[in-house]
Amino acid sequence: MRGAFAGLAAGDAAGWPAARHRSALLAGWARRLHRELDAFAEERQVTTLPVPFALNQPVAPLAVGPSDDAEWLAWTALTIRENRAEAFGRLAGRDDFRARISVWAALDNLAAGKLPPASGHDNPHHFDDAAAVRAVAFGAAGLDPLEDACVTNAEDGVLGAVATARAVAALTDGAPMADAVEAALGALPPDTAIGHAAREALAAARAAGSPFAAVPALDAAVLDHVYSYGVAAAQTVPIALALADAAVTSARRTPGVERVAVERPGVEEFGAERPGVERVGVERPGVERVGVERPGVERVGAEAFGAGVSAAACLAPVADSAPALTGALLGCAAGYDALPAAWRERVRTLAGCCLPELAGADLLDIAGRLA
Repeated sequence: MRGAFAGLAAGDAAGWPAARHRSALLAGWARRLHRELDAFAEERQVTTLPVPFALNQPVAPLAVGPSDDAEWLAWTALTIRENRAEAFGRLAGRDDFRARISVWAALDNLAAGKLPPASGHDNPHHFDDAAAVRAVAFGAAGLDPLEDACVTNAEDGVLGAVATARAVAALTDGAPMADAVEAALGALPPDTAIGHAAREALAAARAAGSPFAAVPALDAAVLDHVYSYGVAAAQTVPIALALADAAVTSARRTPGVERVAVERPGVEEFGAERPGVERVGVERPGVERVGVERPGVERVGAEAFGAGVSAAACLAPVADSAPALTGALLGCAAGYDALPAAWRERVRTLAGCCLPELAGADLLDIAGRLA
C-alpha cells in the first residue's frame, strides 16, 4: 500500500506538468510573466521555451516533488469511508483549490442538485482520468471505486477507475503483474475506446521489449494528437498498464541472476568503440560486477520502477498522469522499501498546490492510516 502511494507520487513528480502545478504556490505575477515569455517565444519564433521560475521568491515549490495526483490520492484516502457525493459536496462553493475539469463540472452539477451518476455523466470531461487516480486508494484498500468514480466521470472515465483499482488490489494482495493486468483488462470491454486502447498498448509494448523501446510504438498506437485531452482515461490507463507490464517483463529476462559487487584487482577497459581507437587496459584495484546464479523469488525492484515511470514521462502529451498511474502499479508491485531512497524521501511531503489544507501532510502517514 505504501509502495502504491509513494510510487504514484514519484510518477506524479517525474512528469513535466508537476512543476507547472507546483508553481501555483508562487506569486501570480510570476506565472503571468511565464505566460508572457511563452507568448514572446511564439511571436518571435524563439526555440528557447520558458519553464516555471521563482524570481525573488522561495524556490522550494519548484523542487522535484508530488503535485496534483498525489494530493487528490491523499484527499481520497482521508475521505474514503464517507458518502462520495457528500465528500465532494463539501468542496462545492470553494475557490481555493485546483482540480480536473471533470471535478469542477461535477461540483457544479452537485450544487445544482444533480446527484451521481448524473453529476458524472452530464459532464464535458466525463472521460478523463481523475477517478482513475483516486481509484489507487480504493484498490489499495480493497474497496470498489464505482461510487466515487460516478460522481465525476462516466463511460471510459469510470471503466478506467475500476480497471486501476482492480490492478492495484491484485498487486496489494501479492499477485504478479501479469495477473494484475489481466484483472484490469477484465474491467475494460474490447468494444470500448479504453478497452481497445489497452489491448493495443499491451501488444505494442510487448513487441517492443522494454519500456523505453515502447515509447514510439505507444505514441503511434494510443496517443491522440488531434485534441488537447492529455488526461483522457482511454490513453493514460492503457499506457500505465502497458509500461508496468513491460517493465516487469523486461526485468524478468535474467531470472536467477543478481548483479553483485566483487572486490578484486582487475583490468578496467576504456576507450570508444569506433575505427582507429584501441581499447587500453589499465591495471588497478577495482570493483567488477559479476552475475551470481541463485534461486529466488522474482522481484520488482527499483530498476523496473525507474524504467516504467521514466518511459511514461517521455510521452509528453500524457505526462500529467500516465507516469503517476504507472508509478502506482510498479510501486505497489515492488513495495515501498524497494523504491529508490531519494525518491521515497522526496515525495512523502505534499505541497498543497491543489488542496491547500494538505500542505505539509505526510503521504505515507495517510497511507498508514488507510491501512
